[in-house]
Amino acid sequence: MPNPKHKISKSRRDKRRTHYKAVAPALTTCSNCGAAKPMHRVCPECGYYRGMLAVEKAQVA
Repeated sequence: MPNPKHKISKSRRDKRRTHYKAVAPALTTCSNCGAAKPMHRVCPECGYYRGMLAVEKAQVA
């Protein structure tokens, strides 16, 4: 296998890695309850999606 002929400096290596970063997930507010939820997903708090009940939430006694 081919091997590198020269050492890659730390600055050159780090310049290449500047684009590898975590991105915060895009959140929106639920139209039913107002909780923060990921876009295009059922609301984890109330179970509604686009104004309709999608998932029945279990009642905790």
